[in-house]
Amino acid sequence: MMNNKSGKTPRRWLSPSAALNRFKPPRGIAAGIAPVERQRARYGFQIGDIGLLIGQDISSEVLERAPVYPLPKAPIWLLGLVNLRGNLVPVFDMKPLLELEGAAAQDKRRLLILGRGDKAVGIMIDGLPQLAATHNALSRLPPLPVALRPYVAKAYMQDNAVWLEFDHHGFFGALGERMTGVD
Repeated sequence: MMNNKSGKTPRRWLSPSAALNRFKPPRGIAAGIAPVERQRARYGFQIGDIGLLIGQDISSEVLERAPVYPLPKAPIWLLGLVNLRGNLVPVFDMKPLLELEGAAAQDKRRLLILGRGDKAVGIMIDGLPQLAATHNALSRLPPLPVALRPYVAKAYMQDNAVWLEFDHHGFFGALGERMTGVD
């Protein structure tokens, strides 16, 4: 190594993986969640008044402006398909599926993609996903829309908001079987 102008030997650069492992999020991110809970931080999204959690091992991304191509004669809750890096992903509006009323402002609605490849689904959500604490489990589930009941196992309370553990694989798998007539 060469010496710099001060005559000191410069420090060696860290390898990329070592540098990434040293990252500590700034204060305020995940504020209010205990350090142990930060390791298991969960994100959730809103559809109307319902808060659904994204599965812990599920990849997800939010698309701001992606063209959704409608399908002829599709149910009102199947908005169409989006081309995501060469994969055709079905896009659902769960409000009519769950018989929820009220429409969020269109500029606040986002397209959330859950999963990857041929297992990916798109869901129109109200706003951006949020950090959700899951340390305060409810002893029983709150009243839920009929179509959602079999796919919610647990519920958590955080600041007067309820977050539901949502089995999106089971929900959309059953929906696909229903659409194709497979029993």
